[in-house]
Amino acid sequence: MARFYAPTTIFIDEVDSLGTKRGESNECESSRRLKSELLVQMDGMSSLSSEEKKEENMKIVMVLAATNRPWDLDEALRRRFEKRVYVPLPNERGRAELFRLNLAHVKLSDNVDFSKLLKETEGYSGADIANVCREAAMMPMRKRLLTNHSDILELISNPNFKQEIDCPITQEEISEALKNISKSVSQNDLVAYENWTAEFKSL
Repeated sequence: MARFYAPTTIFIDEVDSLGTKRGESNECESSRRLKSELLVQMDGMSSLSSEEKKEENMKIVMVLAATNRPWDLDEALRRRFEKRVYVPLPNERGRAELFRLNLAHVKLSDNVDFSKLLKETEGYSGADIANVCREAAMMPMRKRLLTNHSDILELISNPNFKQEIDCPITQEEISEALKNISKSVSQNDLVAYENWTAEFKSL
């Protein structure tokens, strides 16, 4: 389908789940065949002759993959990805943009100090920051449930439901969310990524 509709991009998330190292003791026959077929198809993406490339000049199929465990990839699959790029944790500017995107549709109190939040979230991944924002956005509803010991269905059926929970999120609520959501990438993980990148990166 990708070749038919080319130019196209195939994105494979968590590619390590498909392309782990072959020959492991717990590998089943169907898994081995799947990996072999994936490798054959990847070869087909770049094995056009010069004439075919000329004819198919505008029909490029690009395969883009992502993984959190690059060291688990099969060597043959790793070689088929010409570019191997390490995406580090977001810097301060990146975290600011992530907060902006995740809180775009949420009311914020005037006391929210983003400079403080950016310092407190150093080492957080994009997913971690998204979880913090989601946790903070749920705070008004949780407080409403705890205060009145209401059932969730009873709360939703209340005609004033939206008005009661549609209040600005404060600095205290975001700080509380930060206490509940810790960063998910350890220093050991970062060292492992950097070591793998130093050995296999391509510019």
